[in-house]
Amino acid sequence: MEVEMKIRGLMMDPVNNMPIVILKDVNGSTVLPIWVGVYEANAIALEIEKVSTPRPMTHDLIRNLLIGLNTSLRKVVVSELKEDTFYAVIWIDRDGELISVDSRPSDALALALRLDCPIYVEESVLKSSRQAATISDKVNNEELRRWLEGLNDEDLGRYKM
Repeated sequence: MEVEMKIRGLMMDPVNNMPIVILKDVNGSTVLPIWVGVYEANAIALEIEKVSTPRPMTHDLIRNLLIGLNTSLRKVVVSELKEDTFYAVIWIDRDGELISVDSRPSDALALALRLDCPIYVEESVLKSSRQAATISDKVNNEELRRWLEGLNDEDLGRYKM
């Protein structure tokens, strides 16, 4: 089963200084942090802030291609979590035919923002993420867990949604 999520914010991990996209359940309080690369975070941040660039960035190019080919982005789904790596699928609608395309979550989220389409996370991913966090917390990430649980609007700064 898929759970609809929204991008709640984009922030830096205080432990390893890597960007994190924070997804939040639209009908609940479930939060899913996804660590992304710096360039991917920049692509997401540009769209959150509605910054236009002089030339199309990669995700803008993909958006333009989808529109030019008379297709639409139906949804993006964070579909799997394997060995601490998230996987996603982009669902494209072409004349009523659904086409699935494998994607990194960061690219799927950047496209979802640009094309205003819904974001989903498989329930099994949320469960796996919670289990992994629980095991990790017991080992060495208690500080990070407390930090994520205590997030508020001020912590999300200019990237809050």
